[in-house]
Amino acid sequence: MPQEEKPQELKVFISNRDSTCDECGEHLGHGAWITLAGEKGALCLSCADLDHLVFLQPGNAALTRRARKASVLSAVVLKWSRARKHYERQGILVEAEALESAEEACLSDSEARARKRERDAERRNELDKQFVERFAARVRELFPDCPADREAIIAEHACQKYSGRVGRSAAAKELDEEAVRLAVAAHVRHVETSYDTLLAKGWDRRDARDQVRSEVDRVLIKWQGE
Repeated sequence: MPQEEKPQELKVFISNRDSTCDECGEHLGHGAWITLAGEKGALCLSCADLDHLVFLQPGNAALTRRARKASVLSAVVLKWSRARKHYERQGILVEAEALESAEEACLSDSEARARKRERDAERRNELDKQFVERFAARVRELFPDCPADREAIIAEHACQKYSGRVGRSAAAKELDEEAVRLAVAAHVRHVETSYDTLLAKGWDRRDARDQVRSEVDRVLIKWQGE
């Protein structure tokens, strides 16, 4: 039997010019992080379903190797060098849990805790605490049977202050039911299904969403208490 062809490495580009997402229409500005999707054009990380990944800078080969191995879904970050006339690696995007486990494997316990505190502090600086609390309360109101503390995780992710996150939309700021539901569905898709594994295997994003749609719907119904 012929060997199965490996999917191409996912790439995220740091744009050198003003960019706009060709799917959601969001103006991303200069230095935006985008993916290229063939005829679909440039996509922001939210539309590309990569916005849950965290950035790991280069400099520690062992940490990078372990984080990438532990992460179901990952992407290399590239930026065009005008001086060298080619794209240069800036680091990688990996799942937060994979980075934490890699740090624990590479560092002493005290160093790992310090790194985690730094990341947590950076994330908190990006959040509007009162809005996140209100968003989390709305998640719990609409999905009363979701697992304990999951509403806080969903709210923090959805409300981070950079372009493309569901929680930054005008509807979400009004705690609109559909906007909150979209944030919960996104969380379920990444955490409760094989969606990220399908993306890592090279599936088209829309095909992967269709594949897990019924599973996402089942979880949402369960969390609604129905």
